[in-house]
Amino acid sequence: MTHAVPARRLAAPTARRSAAVVAGLAATALLAAGCSAGDDAAAEDTIVVSTFPFGVEEFQEAVIDPFTAETGIKVEVETGSNADRLSQLQVAGDSSGIDVMLLSDYYAALGQETDLFQQVDAAKVPALDEIADFALEDSYAGPAYSYQLNGTIYSTEALTTEEAADWDLYGDAAQSGSLALPDISVTAGQLMISGVGETYGDGPYDIDTALDTLGGWAPGILQFYSSSTEVTNLLTQGEIVAADSLSGFATDLVASGEPFAWTPPATGRYMATNRAMIPAGAPNVDGAHQFIDYLLSAEAQTKSAELVGDLPVNPDATVPDSISAVVGDIAADPVAAGYTTLDPAELVPTRGEWVDRFAREVTAG
Repeated sequence: MTHAVPARRLAAPTARRSAAVVAGLAATALLAAGCSAGDDAAAEDTIVVSTFPFGVEEFQEAVIDPFTAETGIKVEVETGSNADRLSQLQVAGDSSGIDVMLLSDYYAALGQETDLFQQVDAAKVPALDEIADFALEDSYAGPAYSYQLNGTIYSTEALTTEEAADWDLYGDAAQSGSLALPDISVTAGQLMISGVGETYGDGPYDIDTALDTLGGWAPGILQFYSSSTEVTNLLTQGEIVAADSLSGFATDLVASGEPFAWTPPATGRYMATNRAMIPAGAPNVDGAHQFIDYLLSAEAQTKSAELVGDLPVNPDATVPDSISAVVGDIAADPVAAGYTTLDPAELVPTRGEWVDRFAREVTAG
């Protein structure tokens, strides 16, 4: 069934951009020439953080610049998709040069299957004592620093909140051709599958019932989307009246005054987390721990929520009005609001099979 919130266990991929690679090769040459002392000192004052390709400037302002100002540690940023970065880390191994990798939970778990990450040391991250229990699940070697809620974004001119919150909306013949659902390849896709599996079947991993239900809805679905841009464009252009989506997709639309809102589903409420992971071959482990500690602080969590739109895992962080306008009080305690995470042990081994079946049984038609 759902992944129970466990006791705290935390004790403890990509290659650099071309310029960073050149710098790394130059450093190697200098070491060979006998200049290792100065280079070692420089390495201790620098970390490489691999993160998502969106909101980078905002993340720089909210977290990286204040971290550097407080610690003196410089941060080099690498970006890319979850899949690309994890693949590159697997290829590079201990020579990746990455100190901290920010990944969605599924990809973090996938990396752990091949020992790509080391356990975060709780003794070096005091902020772990401040964050919510769901951010410390013992299935992961690193803590969650933000999370994403699944629900429905909808036109308030076409639907009521109650209608939008009911999964039956997506099978409603009256709305045929005016709805969108996520593809399984995106974060919302797995959360949707689990929500449908719980609502109509035996639980969040009842893939047979979920795919059978989604396949029945498919003829009335205008699009199975793979990006937030697709959803917002379909809504603003009036092509759809609702879509299963992450709450973050609605932030800009609601803030702009457009007639749209987001609601959690009445049943089957699931959330995904973004994790802070330390690669097994991280060259600056101490700096990595310092960065994660700052990332989880109330100060950084508040700024990240305000500028990046991340839902904070530190209860002492201030949730901005832009987020509260979308999710209301859920941001204060998503678990109390009925949201739960999914068990990676149930998802990682079955991922390939489920992706293939989704393509055949849901989207093929």
